[in-house]
Amino acid sequence: MSGNVELLSSSLARAKAENRAALIAYLPAGFPTVDGAIAAVKAVVAGGADVVEVGLPHSDPVLDGPVIQTADDIALRGGVKIADVMRTVREAYEATGVPILVMTYWNPIDRYGVERFTAELAEAGGAGCILPDLPVQESELWREHADKHGLATVFVVAPSSRDERLATITAAGSGFVYAASLMGVTGTRESVGEQAQELVGRTRATTSLPVCVGLGVSNARQAAEVAGFADGVIVGSAFVKSMLDAPDGESGLAAVRSLAGELAEGVRKR
Repeated sequence: MSGNVELLSSSLARAKAENRAALIAYLPAGFPTVDGAIAAVKAVVAGGADVVEVGLPHSDPVLDGPVIQTADDIALRGGVKIADVMRTVREAYEATGVPILVMTYWNPIDRYGVERFTAELAEAGGAGCILPDLPVQESELWREHADKHGLATVFVVAPSSRDERLATITAAGSGFVYAASLMGVTGTRESVGEQAQELVGRTRATTSLPVCVGLGVSNARQAAEVAGFADGVIVGSAFVKSMLDAPDGESGLAAVRSLAGELAEGVRKR
């Protein structure tokens, strides 16, 4: 079975045709439970998310701030495995029909086996992977298997990336480019900052791929600001915090669905 890279591309193109940015939601697998995470994905899509990133919990998430680290810790203590991540992708995709990506550090894939991981992700209906710590120059094996199985390879660029480096990264990627809005870890911010807009402009000069911005967006106002210059708005910590702050599971699902609705309105007010 081939993965859903084409579904990802068409979903981003549809948002562009509607003169808006796509809303991309991030949620970790296994948080608060495997079933709870699947329900949360369904909730954010019901609220208006166009694309979902399912995080593969990691014990040393170098890009992630304290909110996602807390959720990852809960998932890992609950015993989440890669098989549970694949199940989350499968059931979320079957229930929603939207592109589902996995966001993961490289070590778990390397240990699991690249061929095995890509084959299983494609079979589950996944659209690809976001690989924040895989250097482009060491990515040939991954890209070979991802291409074979119809999966996108999404690399992360940062404000510190020089133009020549941006061109190298975007030439190797597919699906979209993940532009980190600022230097640092994930988390909500008061302001997303001008760095993000400059980075999107420099990235677009090197590629025709959509450029989607993450790190820091937590409300409709910020979503509208970023949607004014990016092809997609990526939100993670705000969704996870909504679930962490909720008194129970049902309240958590209601909170993420409501937040997705607010953010979906935001990306339409670019």
